[in-house]
Amino acid sequence: MKILVAGGAGYIGSVLVPELIERGYDVDVIDLLWFGNYLPPTSKVVQKDLFKCNEQDIKQYDQIIFLAGLSNDPMAEFDPSKNFVFNAALPSYVAFIAKQVGVKRFIYASSCSVYGYTVNELYDEDSPVTCGYPYGISKLQGERGVMQLHDKNFSVIALRQGTVCGYSPRMRMDLIVNAMFKSAMTGKKITVDNPSIWRPILDIRDATTAYLRAIQADSSLSGIYNVASGNYTVGQVGDMVKYEIEKLTGEKITITINNKQDFRNYKVAVDRAKTYLGFQSQYAVEDIIDDLYRHKELFGDYEKDEYYNIRVFRKLTG
Repeated sequence: MKILVAGGAGYIGSVLVPELIERGYDVDVIDLLWFGNYLPPTSKVVQKDLFKCNEQDIKQYDQIIFLAGLSNDPMAEFDPSKNFVFNAALPSYVAFIAKQVGVKRFIYASSCSVYGYTVNELYDEDSPVTCGYPYGISKLQGERGVMQLHDKNFSVIALRQGTVCGYSPRMRMDLIVNAMFKSAMTGKKITVDNPSIWRPILDIRDATTAYLRAIQADSSLSGIYNVASGNYTVGQVGDMVKYEIEKLTGEKITITINNKQDFRNYKVAVDRAKTYLGFQSQYAVEDIIDDLYRHKELFGDYEKDEYYNIRVFRKLTG
């Protein structure tokens, strides 16, 4: 099977692409390479704007995994116009071309951010989507754009991901568990802005599994699926990072609670992904922390700009 991973040189793609190759898939990557290229040297990577791709570029693939776009709220709020172009228009464009040329499946990296504020209810894929922030709005628009293209000959699967965390060769320190890990390792302290809000967390290895299950799903299957390793309050995550780092290092870690207001609060049910995709998470927050700790010698300076998407994005657009 020949697969295109659009935006495959980023944080998730740098873990996913080697796993796909290992399983015998023929994989190409098209990426602007804003954040560099940390894929294995044998990977087939083309540096190109996906908007410049045409039917000739796309028709050779059986499936497309779309990981491209702006990846978090800070980037979206820094440049809302680019956010809506890359997160809403771009996936719709690539999916449209893919359908035109006979690609069989399009897998879209959506986000649980679309839920916004859930008033502490457990939300499934049929629950209201209420996010009022640029990032969540754009991800929902991208999701709706690609989903409306599905039919019996063109499968579309949207994976609403929890906050992806863990080690990747294209490392990020601006994700909740990774950020707390960095603070604990460098300053022996963790700051929790609001301990009561909920977040679905997705270990990057579980994210890779979700994409594998989507690739391998029956050809007739389309739909939207929540994928998460578990739901946690931010306070829980802080405590888990504290206790795990103390256990691993033998050093005392302090926690500061700020009780700042946050209008993004959501936890999700993943039963549909288990039932229809066969997705089963294997990791918890403690496993993410342990994996980060195993790779700690690779990080060097935790404050390197390349670890923070918004810093790189500001340089690119400044």
